[in-house]
Amino acid sequence: MEAAAMTNTVRVATAQMTSVNDLTANFATCSRLVKEAVTAGAKLLCFPENFSYVGSKSGDSLTISEPIDGPIMDKYRSLARDSSIWLSLGGFQEKGSDDSHLRNTHVIIDDAGNIRSKYSKMHLFDVDVPGGAVYKESSFTEAGEEIVAVDSPFGRLGLTVCYDLRFPEIYQQLRFNRGAEVLLVPAAFTKPTGEAHWEILLRARAIETQCYVIAAAQAGNHSDERESYGDSMIIDPWGKVIGQLPDRLSTGIAVADIDFSVIDSIRKKMPIDQHRKPSEFWRSVEAAL
Repeated sequence: MEAAAMTNTVRVATAQMTSVNDLTANFATCSRLVKEAVTAGAKLLCFPENFSYVGSKSGDSLTISEPIDGPIMDKYRSLARDSSIWLSLGGFQEKGSDDSHLRNTHVIIDDAGNIRSKYSKMHLFDVDVPGGAVYKESSFTEAGEEIVAVDSPFGRLGLTVCYDLRFPEIYQQLRFNRGAEVLLVPAAFTKPTGEAHWEILLRARAIETQCYVIAAAQAGNHSDERESYGDSMIIDPWGKVIGQLPDRLSTGIAVADIDFSVIDSIRKKMPIDQHRKPSEFWRSVEAAL
């Protein structure tokens, strides 16, 4: 934190990959991307939803789900420690309360390999995608119930996962009630929904909260039945894309600097935290109708 305060900037990176139903192969890809991020000077690398495993069909993830202190997460904790880098691991298949359910959990690991925080996805993807497949995440996933923000050398991080992006309330809570400065959005957007809404929603969340947004995306064909949109990016609090892979479907990283003076300047010049109506106001308006 002291180093960040001295320079007022800190370098971060977002990853893009095509995870498959092979834990070892996915870990090898993640390890390579960590090396690239370290070489680029990044102190935080954000991975997409389902970074460690994507099944060939819905519900396959149950077979490999583990507790947070299990061997899969231990390997990623060692990777962070050995590389001296913080990792945002979005969408880990954490074992649920019974054998038929898991939690879609976003885990933050520091550069010493410690788990600093975790968040379980609140909004589950039960959707008949126009022009695509039918998804029912709730059939094998338990929804989280806790909003999570955590302090870091990269500002106060607000944790979300994929489909959460469509629900601005959680981002409002993270900014105005939990003090978030950087919003993390690991995802595996479908191709039809990504083409229509991915960048628009990400930039909207940045603008309306005056936060940086780091979005790490799955990309390309995972199997014959599943395809992700890709387009990992980093967005500043004014809604400008400041980091993006040149190829929407490639495996790699994008790098940008978090500038705390930009956050302060935008929030000072446009103090929406002071202008927004409190929840009590809306309750009184509703009661008057």
